[in-house]
Amino acid sequence: MDQLQNVIAVMDRLYSPGGCPWDREQTHESLVRYLLEEAHELAEAIEAGDRANLREELGDVLFQILFHTRIAADDPDDPFTIEDVAADLTDKLVRRHPHVFEAASTPDEVGMTSEAVLAGWEVLKQAEKQRSSVLEGIPLAQGALARAQKVVSRATRAGLLPDDVHDAPGGDLTERYGRELLALVARAEADGVDAEGALRAASRALEATVRHGETGEAAPAGRH
Repeated sequence: MDQLQNVIAVMDRLYSPGGCPWDREQTHESLVRYLLEEAHELAEAIEAGDRANLREELGDVLFQILFHTRIAADDPDDPFTIEDVAADLTDKLVRRHPHVFEAASTPDEVGMTSEAVLAGWEVLKQAEKQRSSVLEGIPLAQGALARAQKVVSRATRAGLLPDDVHDAPGGDLTERYGRELLALVARAEADGVDAEGALRAASRALEATVRHGETGEAAPAGRH
């Protein structure tokens, strides 16, 4: 905890008067691009099995969180701190896991499957946020492939996925390719595969093949 308090203090020094001029100019909006970049770099480190880089990238994502909360602390209308964020998160984790924290009073939930837990989460989230649709809360800015899988996942758990999602597509080329991609995403979801992660892995393999082709070296085994 000492090191966590240290990094919070460093962030406070950077953003406070007399700190870093660049940091002082940043806003929640200006930092969005960096948050997305750091999140993607963290995902890349995880998928590459790069443990040393994983540790560094986790730190970079943590920095973004600390940066946003430090900016929020100075908001004149609705200030909050990292402590407030942590308190909200603690409450949410306990509330969203009644099968863990209320096991004594709900013995029938002990030993729940992960599928049952996921279904329970959706019910709890809809009640908490007073959502009128299972699709509310899916970010519009999320990548098209990842967002499609999120839509398919929620619709499937709610029993609302149309039967024709796997049907052969028709219409113009844009519609046909879109329907084909959506059908592929639905298959990935049914098989428990992260479509976005699978595409990133395939892209990395293709990139490696292209780079080896540029240098005249043979492509690694299993890559073509």
